[in-house]
Amino acid sequence: MSKKKICIVTATRAEYGILKPLIRRLFAETGWQLQLVVTGTHLVEELGSTVWEIEEDRFPIYRKIPIYEKGDSPRAVSMMMANALRGFAEYFEQEKPDLLIVLGDRTELLAICAAALNERIPIAHIHGGELTYGAVDDSIRHAVSKMSYLHFAAAEEYRKRIIQLGEHPARVFNVGALGVENILQEELLDRKQLAQSVGMPETGDYAVVTFHPVTLEGNPRSQVEQLCRVMREKTDLFFLVTKANADAGGRLINQYMEQEAEKSSNIMVVASLGMKRYLSAVSHARFVLGNSSSGMIEVPSLGVPTVNIGDRQRGRIMAESIISCMPEYDSMKAAVEKALHMKCSGYRSPYGDGTASEQITRIIRKFLDGEHQDTKKEFYDLQV
Repeated sequence: MSKKKICIVTATRAEYGILKPLIRRLFAETGWQLQLVVTGTHLVEELGSTVWEIEEDRFPIYRKIPIYEKGDSPRAVSMMMANALRGFAEYFEQEKPDLLIVLGDRTELLAICAAALNERIPIAHIHGGELTYGAVDDSIRHAVSKMSYLHFAAAEEYRKRIIQLGEHPARVFNVGALGVENILQEELLDRKQLAQSVGMPETGDYAVVTFHPVTLEGNPRSQVEQLCRVMREKTDLFFLVTKANADAGGRLINQYMEQEAEKSSNIMVVASLGMKRYLSAVSHARFVLGNSSSGMIEVPSLGVPTVNIGDRQRGRIMAESIISCMPEYDSMKAAVEKALHMKCSGYRSPYGDGTASEQITRIIRKFLDGEHQDTKKEFYDLQV
């Protein structure tokens, strides 16, 4: 009897960092063939070619599927989705994996999951049921949930929301967040090791900044200009900035940040830190600034405050260590001052106990070992 095939897809640096403990555990298990497929911005030089991190971790890459379309206009994003649909349709036709594992809400996932759906490949979705009102990701996340058969939510509230979407409770599991597991398991760099690795100062207070475009708000220029003004004027702090993602508006943000870094000695921009260096940087920082989901999920577990800008993450469960502010100069400046005087040690994350990969692997094994896999779905109606 041939081994069952599991395909797990990673398209971005942030997604790979979250998936890493699950990938490690799935490769360690016997009885199935794990196919790690790398795509998206991992394969794009201007965005850091972050496939290097996967290769450095020595995970065997089964296939690389380039889908990137130059530019960040809506048309470019749509073309990237078209490339993903074409590339993954060919891969799924050839390999016919028994299960596809995806995480999150990236635009390319919609196309990847559509190709899997057409090939009748069951989908397991991680981090469904969450809300982010300021981003188109919200609609994509829910759409991917409706395409999926197995669901691995990061919190009980999110599990209930997936069921509210009509998914049967027997296929929806609250396993916590893989990002919390990373924090508990990863051996982080000390401040000197981090500084030497990144090229930042070895002493002095600093903040880690990640600011992505808010895809439902149009041109991000005004917001990034005001954010840079806050950083530029806060001369007693160093700001370590990681580049925005490939969503519409991301290129503009990155260009503006790079221009600002050239003029300001307290701002440094890097394409990608990778998971280990990112968590290490956060662990020594005074606070995290921006609108990344990591500020909601991973950062609170490190006892570090988060200044959450704007609506991009509005709707997520937020820890007490998170300070939300408007994407305006005065509001951001006040939030930064508040973060500098905040103590968050001893906080417990609402996103699980750090055993997500173990739980996911156990549930997947039970699914793949089932003698009669029936992936037909009926809409589960809540009794009102």
